[in-house]
Amino acid sequence: MNNKTSYLLSTVRYMYSCSTVLAPKSSATTRKHILWISRYRDPLENVNFRKLFLNIFPSLHGSSLRLLSQKTDVFSTDAKIQPEKSTEALLGERAPQSSVELGKLDNSGSSKVKHVMDHSEPFYNSLQKCTCPSDVLDLASESAVSIKHFTNCLTTLWRLFKNLSEDQQHYEKQLIFEHPAFVKLCQQLLRDSRRMTRGDLVFSLHAVVNLGIPQNTRLVQTLVRVCQEKLNQLDNRCVSVLATTLSGLEKDKNVSALQAGLQLLVEQRIPSIRDIFILQNLMRCMGKDAPVFLKKKLEMAVLKEIDHLTFPNALRVFLALDAMNYCSFPILNACSKKIQENVHDVLFRQFILILEACYNLQYRNVKLFSVLADYVNSTACLWDKRQIILFLSAFDTLGFQPSELMGIFAERLTEDPEFLKFKDLLVVLRVYSRLNYVPRGQKHLFFETLNSCLNKYLPQISNTELLKAVYSLCILGYLPHRALDELLQRDTRNELLLSDDLYKEQKEMMLRCVKTCMELDSPSFTKPSFVLTENFSSSVSLNLRKARDALVELLGDENMFRENVQLPYKYHIDFEIRMDSDRKKVLPKATADDHADSSVQRLAFLFVPLSTFCVGTTHPQGKLAMKKRHLNKLGYDVILVPNKKFQEMTNEDAIKFLKGKVYSENAFPSSEVTVQDNN
Repeated sequence: MNNKTSYLLSTVRYMYSCSTVLAPKSSATTRKHILWISRYRDPLENVNFRKLFLNIFPSLHGSSLRLLSQKTDVFSTDAKIQPEKSTEALLGERAPQSSVELGKLDNSGSSKVKHVMDHSEPFYNSLQKCTCPSDVLDLASESAVSIKHFTNCLTTLWRLFKNLSEDQQHYEKQLIFEHPAFVKLCQQLLRDSRRMTRGDLVFSLHAVVNLGIPQNTRLVQTLVRVCQEKLNQLDNRCVSVLATTLSGLEKDKNVSALQAGLQLLVEQRIPSIRDIFILQNLMRCMGKDAPVFLKKKLEMAVLKEIDHLTFPNALRVFLALDAMNYCSFPILNACSKKIQENVHDVLFRQFILILEACYNLQYRNVKLFSVLADYVNSTACLWDKRQIILFLSAFDTLGFQPSELMGIFAERLTEDPEFLKFKDLLVVLRVYSRLNYVPRGQKHLFFETLNSCLNKYLPQISNTELLKAVYSLCILGYLPHRALDELLQRDTRNELLLSDDLYKEQKEMMLRCVKTCMELDSPSFTKPSFVLTENFSSSVSLNLRKARDALVELLGDENMFRENVQLPYKYHIDFEIRMDSDRKKVLPKATADDHADSSVQRLAFLFVPLSTFCVGTTHPQGKLAMKKRHLNKLGYDVILVPNKKFQEMTNEDAIKFLKGKVYSENAFPSSEVTVQDNN
């Protein structure tokens, strides 16, 4: 008897679906119509469509897709349709770009959409043969008779839609929203939302959100509310998909409540989750606002499964840590190893995302950087010049110098500089100056090429852009005379140093640097016989006390050196030691005050942070290299000491280290070397 009743109901539903007020157009006819239109039009501009959407199913008014209002119960099912309510907001938005597409979930066997279906049924066989969203809607209007049919149509529709190109999505979206069956589909979902299975419910919400149905529609809000009611019934796969969907929604009362409940559920479920794909998805969706204890739980869950890490999941976990703003060195190191082993499978966009994640997490893995740089270098002929510029810019933010890649790009630049737009030129100047790189063997040609490109854009660039370009070239020790003249001729100072400018101090520093370079790097500048100095302070900072004590122990007396020495051009030296011409004897301060004695050699000790060197090397970055060059011009032999490594030394090792620097003739390069050429 029950079987007969069920069959009767199915027959009635089927007959009803065949007797809709407006028969749906065929996919071919509709596609032909949309392709005839000269430009993309919002389907909601069509008045007839709005009427169709509101009135197509008069018998189903109780489950309308009405927009929210303060006086309307979002979840009531007996409200009448209000004709004056516009559905323009319902269908006029694009899907949120930040949410994970369903196809990405399909990459994991545990996260595929596995709807329970009898594949022997003609309906599901026909559904699998659909090749575009309109085909799915045609099938739904002709054959769908159960909620299972409708939910499978919706998820299939979304799967086909998201695989289209962006241009195709424009007109396919119009076809979807103008199709009468889509309205019926949404009505059916709204009416039967509480009778859906947990998988159908979650994936239906995921599909409607990503198709662009606005969050404030009754359909989306109802599905969100039902997800709240069934939250404890969701399995781990559904929890992962729901987290993905919520990450693409804005905060409102219902979404916030569901997110809070989901966070509690995730906290309870983490120990039982063994799928890294689900774990990384939860990490990404929980985001930066997740409490620290939850981030630690997710970290421990991933570490338990780290031995089963695959390359795709390694890449996802790496980026998920960035999304969660949580630096876990054990996980990052394991992921880095997998990425290095499969570097040939990394796409261009993924390269950039990896380097950006390293910067955000302050993760410095020299081996990873080297492998990525070497791969890009070995395949440089396959990359566009602007792609290489993006690579170099990403490495620059990390302070890593990919010397071989920079050399290859410099060669390509000198051969064909015409491709370089001004924004690209600024990036190239910033990268090469900050990383202190000049190509070996073509230094002059490289500078002249950059200078020629800059001169071409002089009439059309702003004062700030001109200052940035000139500053970068000055850092490298090159004076672009025409650009300098242009900078000085313009009434720039008042414009650049506005009182309310957030970057006023930075611009003042850049102007001061340019002025200093014009004096010290000029070919007419000669080494002074003496330099006027003064003690900036009689006390040293805490991080230099160890160095001071070691020098006292080494030299026997604090009168054998000077500390906190202030020089012209606002340069500062941590410690100054003066020696005889043979570099055998240290001269006391009183004896060394004979400034005119050219036989006196002056040593300048600079204790600098590791961040002033390129990552993994003792190669000074641009500003430090410029300071060293200018101190050389003023008559100092400069000794750079990484302060962090010095602080880690024992007292005996520190004294031995300083002794080697003071009395060794090879403790520092020739004072005439300004910018290190890379061999």
